[in-house]
Amino acid sequence: IMLHSTLALSLLLIAVSSNLAMAIKKEKRAPQTLSRGWGDEITWVQTYEEGLYRAKKSNKPLMVIHHLEDCQYCQALKKAFAENEEIQEMAQNNFVMLNLMHETTDKNLSPDGQYVPRIMFVDPSLTVRADITGRYSNRLYTYEPQDMPFLIENMKKALRLIQTEL
Repeated sequence: IMLHSTLALSLLLIAVSSNLAMAIKKEKRAPQTLSRGWGDEITWVQTYEEGLYRAKKSNKPLMVIHHLEDCQYCQALKKAFAENEEIQEMAQNNFVMLNLMHETTDKNLSPDGQYVPRIMFVDPSLTVRADITGRYSNRLYTYEPQDMPFLIENMKKALRLIQTEL
């Protein structure tokens, strides 16, 4: 009888632990909160400092997206950004990615004001690329949903600049 209950208990433990393992696996696949809807397949850094560190270490440009949850323009841009396969793929493979809902202390990230949404690039030498701008002269670093082809060009430009300058 002792052997029987030990066996039953062992089987129970195996069942519980495999269920736990499945739950943990599922947990891993859940969308990461750092993406905030900008792309769950992208690995996002948590802070600007971490972004700078990873950009330097990986020799990839850092892309910083400033946005706010209750901003309709940010929401519209986020949707277009998340649905664009080319942007998502480049963001996954060629960039260090950060999206922020607060301003950083680095004034170089707000050369023409602290508006949202705005997207800026920082190269691996940790230079903020104020020369990579969007289409609007009143808000140089903003993009609208229809500007995704323009953003793609700017992402490619950020990548080209690394090759030519570093």
